[in-house]
Amino acid sequence: MVEKVTRKSMVIRPSGRSTDFISPSFGHGCLYNCTYCYMKRHKPEGLSIARNVGDILTEINSHCAFADVEKPNQTHDVYTTYDISCNEDFALHLKYHDWKRIFGFFKNHDKAMGSFATKHVNTDLMTYDPHEKIRVRLSLMPQFYADQLEPNTSPIFSRMKAINWLIGSGYDVHVNFSPVIVTKGWLQNYRALFEELDRHVKFKDKVKAEVIFLTHNEQKHDYNLKHNLPGEDLLWTPATQESKTSEFGGENIRYKHDLKAGYIEEWTALHDEIIPWNKIRYIF
Repeated sequence: MVEKVTRKSMVIRPSGRSTDFISPSFGHGCLYNCTYCYMKRHKPEGLSIARNVGDILTEINSHCAFADVEKPNQTHDVYTTYDISCNEDFALHLKYHDWKRIFGFFKNHDKAMGSFATKHVNTDLMTYDPHEKIRVRLSLMPQFYADQLEPNTSPIFSRMKAINWLIGSGYDVHVNFSPVIVTKGWLQNYRALFEELDRHVKFKDKVKAEVIFLTHNEQKHDYNLKHNLPGEDLLWTPATQESKTSEFGGENIRYKHDLKAGYIEEWTALHDEIIPWNKIRYIF
């Protein structure tokens, strides 16, 4: 179900990793059903779309005028960056948004830049040139994992192919390796992913990466089991995981810190061996 709502919360939160800030939600919810999705822990069904887009853009504009952000930083050398899609997949829901108005705001803003992650290849994006003021972060994982954890999303191969035409259409494009899943044979699976990415990306000087290892949640684990969603054997591995309180107070499950340090070292070494051109902005 998709409903139009008047978005009341205009809170702009610091992000600090993927972007400088997270904007108020243009959309909340997702029509995909990825089994690891943190947002689904809070809104399992449906999608709400903000009808008061102007209010959100006005808030971003006012915030950006006084935002205390040192540039250059790893999110961008010049612009203050805002994640406009923290609680949805913007490309998937594109037809429900007044998206050219939103993109136009950032395209013509002298300080602000928009950014969103997606698992959906939407060729309608090609009809608009944002002059590199919109960053699309294409989520990638080995197709073996995606088949189980990201049902009905665009194939990984299609997402890789989209990198070139998005850049050619005027978008800033990064890849989002998230979540990184550690299981039997994981490094071989990521080797194949990196080799394929190396073959298909033409604009190697432009594409950077963000890397986020799996965070799961007991509530979502129980939900997945109750609804017979596949992939819990990949996500729920108590022998390698520990509880951790998130930045915003949630109780989550992550890889044990001593194991994770080794995983990050192994993953990074493999990444840099095969695709050294793909600069890692951050990894955790």
